[in-house]
Amino acid sequence: MKSRPRYAAVDWGTTSFRLWLIGDDGAILGESRSREGMTTARETGFSAVLDKHLAEVGAAVDAPVIMCGMVGAKQGWVEAGYIDVPARLSDISSKAVSVPGISRDIRILPGLAQRDINAADVMRGEETQLLGCAESMKNSDCLIAMPGTHSKWVRVVRHEVLGFSTFMTGELFDVITKQSILQHAVKDAAGFDGGHPAFLSALHIAHKEPELATNRLFSIRARGLLFSLSPTDAEATLSGMMIGLELAGALKSAPKDTPVILVASGKLRGLYEAAFHRLGLKSTTIDADEAVRRGLSQAAREIWPSDEGSGN
Repeated sequence: MKSRPRYAAVDWGTTSFRLWLIGDDGAILGESRSREGMTTARETGFSAVLDKHLAEVGAAVDAPVIMCGMVGAKQGWVEAGYIDVPARLSDISSKAVSVPGISRDIRILPGLAQRDINAADVMRGEETQLLGCAESMKNSDCLIAMPGTHSKWVRVVRHEVLGFSTFMTGELFDVITKQSILQHAVKDAAGFDGGHPAFLSALHIAHKEPELATNRLFSIRARGLLFSLSPTDAEATLSGMMIGLELAGALKSAPKDTPVILVASGKLRGLYEAAFHRLGLKSTTIDADEAVRRGLSQAAREIWPSDEGSGN
């Protein structure tokens, strides 16, 4: 029997929009993507952008929509706020916010907040990836690693988020390669992967001696001047250092041998898998896009447990 459309799932970020039409058996029946993120939608109208994409995938006029990401920020469509940790993963779905003034049932998932004056932190969007990792967590104590511009490391015990930390790894890498003195050292780099010797060596050193980080950074320039370090080796070294520093901080307070679930795709997936292997970390990987879809689907099942209001 052919799957019938049940709801639409939307990951709406600052600069990107992704929508999936999901069937009653969980199958993806349609997909629509664009660069109409929150910044663009604030000008053209959130409702107009959403309606256009729903029409493109043939969603019914009464099909409900579950959304996550910056669409729920203060500057978004409707502010979804934050849930304070410690928090159960199920709280994310139960605290979803409805969009008022719309005939269609539209819910926006809230973010998570860590209200500790010495370790204040927030996430919005990544909480949905956590929901998507629920089956892999089982009932164990685990760390969820979500690398990116702002990498998130989340401690989860028996489906309860105890706390998390954000590392500005990706943003710092971008700033350093474009605006610091090291921009000259990495100019015309040819690209590298997780098996590059310079990446693995720098990763190990930075993880072992994070207190020497700024010294090691400058040494990249010195090695270029004194030992003709190639741009590709320089970029691989910088990447290894930044990820090594992140891992040193993220793993500092975690119990030894805590299993890690990596949520990543593309080049980052390869780099972090190589990093984990080099440091002897036990890990499993879930594709980042898949984690978002799974998380949105999990939330939808919890919010709309029956066919009522599903557009069928």
